Amino acid sequence: MKAVRFHETGGPEVLRYEDTERPVPGTGEVRVRVAGSAYNPADGGIRGGFLPFPVTLPHVPGYDVSGTIDALGDGVNGLTVGENVVGFIPMTADGSAAQYVVAPAESLVKAPSSIPLVDAAGVPSVGLTAWQALFEAGDLTAGQRVLINGAGGPVGGYAVQLAKRAGAFVIATASPRSIESVTASGADEIIDHTATTVLDAITEPVDMLLNLAPISPEGFTALVARVRDGGVVVSTTPTVPTPGDEQRQVRAVTIFLHPDADALTQLVALIDSGELTVEIARRVPLSELPAIHRQAEAGEIHGKVVAVPPAA
Repeated sequence: MKAVRFHETGGPEVLRYEDTERPVPGTGEVRVRVAGSAYNPADGGIRGGFLPFPVTLPHVPGYDVSGTIDALGDGVNGLTVGENVVGFIPMTADGSAAQYVVAPAESLVKAPSSIPLVDAAGVPSVGLTAWQALFEAGDLTAGQRVLINGAGGPVGGYAVQLAKRAGAFVIATASPRSIESVTASGADEIIDHTATTVLDAITEPVDMLLNLAPISPEGFTALVARVRDGGVVVSTTPTVPTPGDEQRQVRAVTIFLHPDADALTQLVALIDSGELTVEIARRVPLSELPAIHRQAEAGEIHGKVVAVPPAA
């Protein structure tokens, strides 16, 4: 089968589009004929050796997948050959940037039927990150005010939609490039962070500050002043400590994405009911994935990109 692999860590130049053996599912695993493999920034970090995920070389990147089950390992129940699925698969095992991938059965759920199967690959990790940040870490409830810093990215799009659906008043920061999409996602108030500081733009306290953007420790700490007493600060950027305020009982939580088939199933249901919109910026042939890594390193990737393997 065709796959993108790296045989050593390093820059995008270590990626190779090459032939390799089709994987065989073990006990509790299924093999998926890949329809789409989403690119994520962490793919570049793992390839570069910057993120602490132990992978065996050569390694196939890609931990978001959509596709069709074509083989079952022993002990798999509840899934069938020919079923379309989507999943967030282990980041340390060979991934979805290939014509076929083997994955634990419990990491896969039925794919949404209302969108192209290839596009469903853009949902799992970013959708789950937004869900876990808002509801597991932030305990968001109707009537609360939430500030989403960095709402213009893929996670932000889901976070705005999910928070709005939960009945929150959503304040979102975005650049002019993404204001239109953030507006379409349902934000009640949008701050153009290129024209004003977020600190100056927030005039009323918020119940939750969700940070999805690169931010300095000083800038992050300053924003905590805009969180009400007893509120919460949630962040997906572990390289910068998440600040809180013990005196005012403002909690600080850093999100570390984890598999959650139940939450992913709920996200799929929201997509199929029309309550959650999936935005895919680009679909590219799998052979062009190394170029996507290069563009990402140059800061040229905006929105979700899905790589499409050749027909098996």
